[in-house]
Amino acid sequence: MNIILFDDPAIRQDLLPLTFTRPVADMRVGILTIAEKWSKYISAAVSYLTQPYLQAKYGVAFGINNLYINGAVCPNQELVEQVQALKMGEALYFDDLLVAINGDSLELHTLEELIAYTSPVRRECGPCTVIRNVWDIFLENGSQIRSDYTLLTEGRQSQPIGDKYTIVYNEEDIFIEEGVKIRAAILNAENGPIYLGKNAQVHEGAVIKGPFALGEESNVNVGGKMRGDVSIGPFCKIGGEVAASVIFGYTNKGHEGYLGNSVLGEWINIGADTNTSNLKNNYAEVKIWNYAKGGFKNTGQQFCGLIMGDHSKCGINTMFNTGTVVGVSANIFGPGFPRNFIPSFSWGGAAGFETFQMRKVVEVAEKVMGRRNMLLDEVERGILNHIFEETQQYRVWDKKV
Repeated sequence: MNIILFDDPAIRQDLLPLTFTRPVADMRVGILTIAEKWSKYISAAVSYLTQPYLQAKYGVAFGINNLYINGAVCPNQELVEQVQALKMGEALYFDDLLVAINGDSLELHTLEELIAYTSPVRRECGPCTVIRNVWDIFLENGSQIRSDYTLLTEGRQSQPIGDKYTIVYNEEDIFIEEGVKIRAAILNAENGPIYLGKNAQVHEGAVIKGPFALGEESNVNVGGKMRGDVSIGPFCKIGGEVAASVIFGYTNKGHEGYLGNSVLGEWINIGADTNTSNLKNNYAEVKIWNYAKGGFKNTGQQFCGLIMGDHSKCGINTMFNTGTVVGVSANIFGPGFPRNFIPSFSWGGAAGFETFQMRKVVEVAEKVMGRRNMLLDEVERGILNHIFEETQQYRVWDKKV
């Protein structure tokens, strides 16, 4: 079967700003991205049917036996079997959510054609995990770490910890890939598994509680405190105190400061001693900015911290209010609490914002990506340019920097 992961348009809107720069299925929850989960379960490559401006980076490959799967749905073995059992033209639903279509011989080459398709046979699947809202990413992260841990480690042998000064609890639920280096840390897997990816490092004095996942080449810095339900993607440097949060990859939060119930995209830098509030003083449910609504939406959650899109940065001692949403390529600095919705390409802080112009955005992104030996190519520039134009409506100031 040829697997095509499609963006549900309504869900994609609710997952902005994280989906400004990626298809829904490229989001990380647990150890793996949703796309990596499906690829692993089905033992096949996947492609994406997404927004036109993203399609140049995230290509779609149509074949003869096309199986379309909703990119917001996390797989499990039962669901995979139900999807694979679909016959030509049949569709699988979870309540009113389209989960999958067996598109063999159907020409569904756009999202519009896919969503408009009416199947002659509609089947229902059992309960499944759907990432509908940005806060679902950290709410489901612990259970997804456990699921991915089993998927990745079953039948395999962990590398030894290799450090006599590291203290370990429940070692049977700790899996270490090749090249991992650990020095004088505490690893506690009593409440959930700990997964350390290839060539990752855990530095002196770090404390890690499971469920926890550390991606390839990533570091938990000296004295880092990982409090559980935390996923760190590849090529990150993480320090300070982190709880119930997901960091997609290529992001640095290397210093002291608290991050809780939060989701950070890629190519982000968090300044030293930056703190995120994840609980209101009156213990009320948190409201956050929702692009689909065009206003603030009640999360129904008492705990919700920071949602930050790709390429955004904040200076030292930044203070984020409960439920702050930051778009793509924002640069935040200065004393005081900035507003709790910061549009893409914003420059400033509590004293006010200006527009961060594309020329300077590109300069910064080139330097940041160059440090990881990666290029900001024309495709990436095109994506940023599209987002700049699309988000102009949210930038109500006139000054430019």
